[in-house]
Order: sequence, then C-alpha cells, then structure tokens
Amino acid sequence: MLAASVACTLGACLAMSATALGASPIHFEPESVSALEGQLHHSQVHALSVHPAATTDHVHVSLNDGRHMTVAIASAEEAHLIAIARAQGTPVAIAKAKPKKAVKAAKHKLRYIAAGILVIVIIVVAAVLLLDRRRKLGEAGGDEASEGASVPSSPGETP
Repeated sequence: MLAASVACTLGACLAMSATALGASPIHFEPESVSALEGQLHHSQVHALSVHPAATTDHVHVSLNDGRHMTVAIASAEEAHLIAIARAQGTPVAIAKAKPKKAVKAAKHKLRYIAAGILVIVIIVVAAVLLLDRRRKLGEAGGDEASEGASVPSSPGETP
C-alpha cells in the first residue's frame, strides 16, 4: 500500500516537472504554401523557421493562436516567403543542416568477426559433445562384449 502511494506520488511529480520544463512535444500540422502566404499577409504568423534540405525544403510556422504548421516548399519559393515574412516584421530563422557523421565500417566489421567467432565456438562445442557421446557409447558397448566373453560357454564349467 505504501509502495503504491509512493509510486503514484513520484509519477505525479515527474509529470509535473516534465510539463514545467516545457518537455511537451510540438506537433506540426501540414499546410499549403498559399495558406502560409495568406497568414503572412494577415499578420497571423508569430515566427518562421526555414529548414533547407537536399531535395525539398520545409518551413516550420508558429502562429499567433499557438498552432504549429509545417509547409513543404521548393527552393525557389524560399526567398519569396522569407521576403514576405520580413516585410511583415515576422522573425525568420534559417536552420543550418548538421552534417551527419559517417558510420565507420570498422564497427560492422568487428560485429561480423565476433559473429564468426561465435559460430566457430558453437561448432567446436557441438563436435566435442558429439565425440564424447560416441566414446561413451563405444565404451558401454565394449564392456558388454567383454562380459559376454568371460561367461562360461557350458553350464557345468566354472571360470
């Protein structure tokens, strides 16, 4: 009973601290470019964040009513939207793409080597167990044959 109440209290404290720290995730809803332009002209946009990419750029939009939108744009439209936003006095942030770290092939190579060693160890253990079993079966069969040879052939003879 005490443990349950402590767990509930701890869970409530963690939930309150997560919301107090602003840990709630932002969910971006998709939106069209024409809707974004209309919102920019009506001064409904709080801030823009442009995220350039190799193929299609996208813009994260924070509206004055607290909603968040994402708009997929072509690279040619980027300058036009930034110009409209700056003309309306909307803050614009252009995110810089972080270079992705290349995964070293050595890690994968080490994994393959470790897997190979593991397979070899399994095969060796299986072979040793199989040979030991055959040896024990051979000894057990050989003992029975030698016992049969020491038994007298006729009922009247004694060894």
